[in-house]
Amino acid sequence: MLYVMSRFVLKPLFWLFFRPRVTGRENVPATGAVILASNHLSFIDSIVIPLVSPRKVAMLAKAEYWRGKGIKGWWTRTLFSSLGAQPVERGEHRAAQAALDTALAVLKEGDAFAIYPEGTRSRDGRLARGKTGVAWLALTADCPIVPVAVQGTNRIMPIGSRALRPHRASVSFGRPLHFPQYAGQAARGKPRREVTDAVMIEIAQLSGQDKADWTAAGP
Repeated sequence: MLYVMSRFVLKPLFWLFFRPRVTGRENVPATGAVILASNHLSFIDSIVIPLVSPRKVAMLAKAEYWRGKGIKGWWTRTLFSSLGAQPVERGEHRAAQAALDTALAVLKEGDAFAIYPEGTRSRDGRLARGKTGVAWLALTADCPIVPVAVQGTNRIMPIGSRALRPHRASVSFGRPLHFPQYAGQAARGKPRREVTDAVMIEIAQLSGQDKADWTAAGP
């Protein structure tokens, strides 16, 4: 019921007010496990990506969003639940692994899962080097990664702002990336790093962002 709300209520409203440009939707496999790996510019990215994705996609969100009280707390819980968000604790290594385990469970069900390899929002518009959790997920679940680039969301809701501003967002879905050469090597550091860097390079090409702190990365 909540997912129906997101598709037939939230999605039309979002398209009406923000008129997003969306390209490459055909690159997202219609069925089967797949990871959507995106850059991260704004809080609203976690709303935009599920609403423009051609299929239902799960994401992680802070467990605090499910603990709010009153009307605001109810609305936040309803919003994130309708978008397929999964609540996770944050702040510790154990919590980080628990988050990956939650994502892996989604992929093992044959569903789509979206992740921000940078780990946090960009404060200067540049693309940080990705963390290797995205590669661990892909190699463990044996599924493709679709690079995603969002643009303009930082103008709709800049970091630190709680209000939406009128601006047009863009979302680009790249071609699925497969890494059969690294099959069975999820536990090894070098394959995870190489897969992650390959994904981030594709995201950079889609988004046009400059790279930040990529001193050891590839071209």
